[in-house]
This record gives sequence, structure tokens and C-alpha cells, in this order.
Amino acid sequence: MTIFSILFVLFLEQFWPLRADNPVYSWIRIFAARVEHSFNAGRAEHGRMAWLVMISVMVVPTLVIHWFLALINPFVQLAWTLLIVYLTLGFRHYSHYFTSIQLALTNNDLPEARKLLSEWTKQDARDMEAEEIARLAVENALITTHRNVFGVFFWLLMPLGPAGAVLYRVAEFLAREWGESERMKQELFGRFAVFAFYWIDWIPARLTAIAFAIVGNFEDAIYAWRNFSRRWSNETVGIILSAGGGAMGVRLGTPAEYAPNVPSVDLSMPDAGMTETEILPGEAPSLRALQSTVGLIWRALLLWILLLLLLSAAAWLG
Repeated sequence: MTIFSILFVLFLEQFWPLRADNPVYSWIRIFAARVEHSFNAGRAEHGRMAWLVMISVMVVPTLVIHWFLALINPFVQLAWTLLIVYLTLGFRHYSHYFTSIQLALTNNDLPEARKLLSEWTKQDARDMEAEEIARLAVENALITTHRNVFGVFFWLLMPLGPAGAVLYRVAEFLAREWGESERMKQELFGRFAVFAFYWIDWIPARLTAIAFAIVGNFEDAIYAWRNFSRRWSNETVGIILSAGGGAMGVRLGTPAEYAPNVPSVDLSMPDAGMTETEILPGEAPSLRALQSTVGLIWRALLLWILLLLLLSAAAWLG
């Protein structure tokens, strides 16, 4: 049932992708803001209580309804599973930004590419050149695909089923909204949300990195993962980006991340004065990197689907 739901929703999304500003997501944002307003008194334990309230409100009803519908009719339960998967699996939530940025860079339309990147990442991109725009577009594509697709795959296969997918997406949202946003980054309130999502995403992030390595340049992906992932301030992001960049032969991250131990070197000449082990392997991001990213993501997606089919077949035969 799970693999059928995933395949059906992936097919459905090609024609009717769920917008990121849909009413369900808007309600969750409003509810999270109300919970934060009610609980945030500047202490870490208040953030822990708020996180548990949000997770309980979102996950427990999903799980109870799923079990209850199983007693009524398996087809009704399947319909519920399809709805939850459609709401949590977002393969094309932000793909229009990536495609539009790729088209703008192809046409040498830097102002349009900067505008699209700023809307997507909420960063000031007014002074960015084509190389930096390409790098940020590739990085955001890899991270959003992991968090909207591959992480959801993993938690759908857990005993919680659709409720596991809800747990993952809500935990990711709370970590981003309460712990990583500019407004909340310095507050104690969001620390537990970041901590909880780190462990919820611990296995999925490494499985995504392994998938990128298998379908790309395996040797460079593993080398970059082992030697550079901890140089990112967010280790999970570092694992995905270092492995993904190594798999494509593209140098992701900033000089401070892929060569932080060489402060005296002129970073405009990244090979000067550095040993082979101090530089992240790969070429600087370019328009070609955007094309490579699309191929890497699709190959990784097909690998995940193949593994899911094999697991489903093993379960049926068993």
C-alpha cells in the first residue's frame, strides 16, 4: 500500500503539484505561530513543551484515523494514506524556482535569476554573480528534495506509516521556523526543535547521501562526505551537500566551509598554498551544475523507488 501511494502521488504531482502556500500549510504556520506565542517565555524547556504540543496535535490524530479506517475498509484507509502522502511528499513544491533560475541563467538574465533566488531562499541576492546563484540553486535543490521527498520516503516505511511522514515534515518545519529563522536563531526556544529534527533526520540524511554516491561519482562523494561534511555549521546539511557535490563533481559550499583551516590563503585562488586534502574536490558551480543536479536527483529518486519495490516484494513473498 505504501509503495502504491508513493508512486501514485509522484505521478499525480507531475500534473497537479501541491503549492507551497496551500491552505493546509498556511494553517500549520498560523497554528505554530500561536503555539510559539503562547509558550515562548525565553527558556529552552518552553520550546520542548511547545514542540511536543505541535507534534501531538499533528501526528496523533493522523495515526488514530489511520488505524480506525483500517477497521472500516482498507480502501478508505488507502484514500487517507494517499491524502497524507500528497500533503507531505513535495517533489515539485519548489521545482518551478529551480527551473526558472536555470532558464534565466541560460538567457544571461541575471536580474531575473537574482529575483527568483531571493524569493526562493529569502536571501538578498542583489549583488550575486551567476556562479553564486548557480551554487545556491543547486544547494537548495538538494536539501529541499531530501526534506520533501527522501526523508518522507523513509518515515513512510516506519511502523507509524502516514503519521511518520507527518512527524518528519512537521519536525522539519519547526526546526526551520523556530530554530533556524533569522527571527528565532538566537533564542533558546527553538533549540529543542533543532535537536529533535537532527535525530529524526539522522538516518534519512545518510541514506540520501549514500543514494547520491551510488548514482553519481561514488569515490568523490564518499571522500567529500568523510572529509568535509563537518565543516558546515549544520552537519546534516554538510553530509548531503558534500556527498551530492562530490557525486556530481561540483564544489558546493563557501570557501569558509570547504577550506576553513587555511585562513592565510587568497580565496580568489583556491588552489594556492593548499594541499590536496584541504580543498573540496570538484569544479566551481555553473549552468552545467544545474543540469547535473536534475539528473542526480532523478537517478536517486529511481534508486529509492527500486529499493521500495524490492522491500514491498519481499514483504509480499514473506
